[in-house]
Formats: sequence, structure tokens, C-alpha cells
Amino acid sequence: MASTAPLTPTQIREPALARFLFADTRASWLWLIVRLYLGYEWINAGLDKLSSPVWTGAKAGTALAGFVQGAVKQAGGAHPNVQGWYSDFLNSFVVPNAGTFSYMVAFGETLVGIALILGALTGVAAFFGIFMNANYLLAGTVSTNPILAFLAIFIVLAWRNAGWIGLDRWLLPILGTPWQPGRLFGAAEKTAD
Repeated sequence: MASTAPLTPTQIREPALARFLFADTRASWLWLIVRLYLGYEWINAGLDKLSSPVWTGAKAGTALAGFVQGAVKQAGGAHPNVQGWYSDFLNSFVVPNAGTFSYMVAFGETLVGIALILGALTGVAAFFGIFMNANYLLAGTVSTNPILAFLAIFIVLAWRNAGWIGLDRWLLPILGTPWQPGRLFGAAEKTAD
């Protein structure tokens, strides 16, 4: 006879090291160093593009189109550096909209850098940094992308304390999270009743 008792969830405790690194504000000094390094790298890349006419000026999209053409050339052969599906995406979607994507890349890099340096929505900023790193890697560009993505993964995991020495110390309690609204959204719910 089968039991009809409801299943109860099992909570698996985090190891002490994981709790310290990803939830303890004392570790925020470590994440500050990582954040500042990542932010510096992103803001430098973004500002270079923002000040370049081939990225955001009169010839916007020229540099990106050249980059994409180089990536597409790596899509052939037995062991391509760029997968066919990504090459197709670049050719059919990015190239026709190179000017728009050029501005998105330049501003995206800059905004990720600023957010990481300020510690504002740190986990979200690091996620978008990883997204850009992944696109550069898919386009066959290694450079510092694996290192930046690797460090940003840890910032995403440490989202609760990575921005503690920064604006997140005040932003997160005000804004909250999707599963726990902050004061800003909690106050709005109370007035709606």
C-alpha cells in the first residue's frame, strides 16, 4: 500500500566556506577587488568604443561589421572556432543591424563597468557581463573573455554581498528581489489595499 503522506522538502545546508563567500558581508572586501577589476575592464572597453566614430559615431557599425566578418570566416572547416548556427545569427541578424548593435555593445560595456564599480545591482551587471563574454567567445574571440566570465560567475553567485561595499547595501533593501519585495514595492502594496 502506497503512503499518502505529503513529501516534505529537504534543506541541504551550505558549507561554511560557501556561506562565508556568498552570503557573509565580511567577504565583501574580496568581492570589491574582483568587482573593481571587472568594472575597470568593462568601462575601459566601453569608453574606447563610445569615443570611436566606427562604433558610435558617423560610421557606427563599421567596426562591429568587420568583427562579425572575421567571426564568420572562422565558421568553416572540420573543427570551426565559430559554430554554424552562431555564424548564421551573425549574418542574418547582426550584420543588417550593425549600427544598432554597435551602440548596444558600447553602452552595454560601459554600463556594466559603471554598475560593477559602484556596486549597483551587482549580480545583474555581472550577468550581463557574462552574456557579452559568451557572445565574444561564440564569435571565436578568446582574449580575456574566459577570465572575465569566470570572475563574473563568482560575482553572480555572491550577489547578496558582492555589492555590500557599494550601492547594493542600500538598493537591495529598497528594491528587494523577485521573491521578496523591498520597501519600495512593499509600501506600494500596502497603499493599494
